[in-house]
Amino acid sequence: MKHLGMKIGFVLAVIGIVWTSLIFNETEKIYNSVLLEKSNSFETKIEFTGSDIGYYKFYMPEFSGNEIFVQVLDTKNNIIQEQKIQTKMSVGYFDFSKNGMHTLKITNISKDTINLQMELGNTNSQKMFPSGIMILVGAVLIIITSYFKIKNYKIEQPEANIS
Repeated sequence: MKHLGMKIGFVLAVIGIVWTSLIFNETEKIYNSVLLEKSNSFETKIEFTGSDIGYYKFYMPEFSGNEIFVQVLDTKNNIIQEQKIQTKMSVGYFDFSKNGMHTLKITNISKDTINLQMELGNTNSQKMFPSGIMILVGAVLIIITSYFKIKNYKIEQPEANIS
């Protein structure tokens, strides 16, 4: 019976993780690859609907301390988020609440040309709530079952009078 709770928890967690992955894979996203010269900028746009959480991901394959400056702009070119990125790979999240075209503006602020790969999209976090609850319930079942297994585990002690 103790193993049943662990198995059910594991199955629920795995199903929830796969479900979340499928939702995330179905999201609308765009990919770009660009060679950014010193002090040059690049813009990419995507249309968002409703209110949710967007994300951007940057990868610089030949990273050597390069820096880029990133701005996320809403439909009226208001800045939603801005960040300086100084790592080989970076992921950022931002909230959006207006329908329409949103812009990701990237500026090379380093002294060298940068080879940059980027991804911009919607996380669809609103649709992930049920799968998140399933993962949470599975994890709690695994923790509770593990606690009771450890609590009832007895270690044999060697006899005190060994001669």
